[in-house]
Amino acid sequence: MDNYDDIVVGSGISGLTTALILGMNKRKVLLIEKSPKIGGALSRFYKKGIPYDTGFHFTGGLANDLILADMLSVLSINEDITPEFIDKPQNNRFIFENTGETYESRLGFYQNRDDMIKLFPEEEKAITSYYRNMKYIRENTKAMNIHAEFEMQQPLDDDFISLKNKLDSLSKNQALKTILSAYSMCHGTNPSKISFADHARVTYTISESIARIKNGGDAFIKAFKKKFEKFDIDIKTNTFIKSCENIKNRKVGKFVLNDGTELSPENCIFTIHPQEILKTFKEENTSKAFRDRVQGFEESIGLFNVFIKFTKEDEKPFDPAVITFYPDTDMEKMFTHGHEGNFPLVMVRSCETVKNKKINTINAFEISHYKDVAKWADSYTGDRSKEYEEYKKNKAAQITKRIIKFFPEYGNFLEVIDSASMLTFRDYLNNPYGSAYGIKQKIGQFNLIGRVQYKNTFAAGQSAILPGIIGAMMSGFTICRYLLTKDVYKNFINRQN
Repeated sequence: MDNYDDIVVGSGISGLTTALILGMNKRKVLLIEKSPKIGGALSRFYKKGIPYDTGFHFTGGLANDLILADMLSVLSINEDITPEFIDKPQNNRFIFENTGETYESRLGFYQNRDDMIKLFPEEEKAITSYYRNMKYIRENTKAMNIHAEFEMQQPLDDDFISLKNKLDSLSKNQALKTILSAYSMCHGTNPSKISFADHARVTYTISESIARIKNGGDAFIKAFKKKFEKFDIDIKTNTFIKSCENIKNRKVGKFVLNDGTELSPENCIFTIHPQEILKTFKEENTSKAFRDRVQGFEESIGLFNVFIKFTKEDEKPFDPAVITFYPDTDMEKMFTHGHEGNFPLVMVRSCETVKNKKINTINAFEISHYKDVAKWADSYTGDRSKEYEEYKKNKAAQITKRIIKFFPEYGNFLEVIDSASMLTFRDYLNNPYGSAYGIKQKIGQFNLIGRVQYKNTFAAGQSAILPGIIGAMMSGFTICRYLLTKDVYKNFINRQN
């Protein structure tokens, strides 16, 4: 096999981004993926000919030259990504199941703020402060400016206060606090454990704009693959690093692949789950501090997904919509395993084209915990018990029932096509627990980002800086800032402007 400058391990959005930036800068890159195809959670699956999203459902950051739009432009794939903005208030809705109250908000950061003030006029001071602080955090987070030179982020005051404590200091209104923390489901960490700053970094772009992508995550995969063809980037699937050998002076001399191939690149960048990185290193060559650090990370929430076809023939095509159901107004409780009652549920509506025919679909996903499925942990997709299948069937029925309660017009037209538990995602994504966002982003935690363990091994991915598509791509830009050196990276950014 050819010699490579860089190996990138994992082909989710972080791996794709890292490989492309390196390739665009005349590096010879090998992108390896353990699964049979690239894309990770971006990749859609088809059931009865209908495409459904696996883990990428919607995003922020695509309006008003925000960071996702900026990154796509620098990578020259922006024209291949078509956003379908959720710009009608009724399509960005929060439903409190215990009271029946419904809240809607418009597209746009300030419009969103003003809608909150209109809904909770007595809380104007609290709402204004919340949004002002969010904006300050966004503007003072260096990683969210891909044009800036590499520089370590100095902690902000709000990096040391939890989202829960911040909200409690601003208001006593539980409904308001739940709405302001609503997008906690986009980072998967309890309000008491994540800093207000990290919550703001994840959710600012969603407050500014929220959009589905035409053809979902497959649009990203197709765009990256097309760009790879222009550069010296090879892809190898069904492949992983079996071991790191010939370690001298804290540097790996050979990376041995599962097919026996030995490679000696300058750098190896892991964009996979931290525990999967740890497995790659021999224990006797791994410091106890490093092992303890990785093993101390806590998994984010998972999701139980139900994939639904809307069967009413004469129904007009669905507008893209994200509707969130809250069984309670205590977000902390709703994130905790073992509480009585339902968990928060998100319903994503979309319209897909299949053989020139419009088909309305619903992807509904509810917070889940690994403990819910731990009894079947020794089984694998395609070989699970009837008890497990009954669990999935009952869970899907429960979720559709919740939807029909508030959308009774859907009553006879929801056909469950498939469902997926955390075990499904574990097996499909080679993720140790099937969590939605890798590890939780906890206050004071040092994530794996940059050089790890050896001089020529590095970490990126959604567990590195921030979860979600934007955070994962940011980690790719951040690691390439370092690997390419300041001048090369600066020239690259200037060329792409």
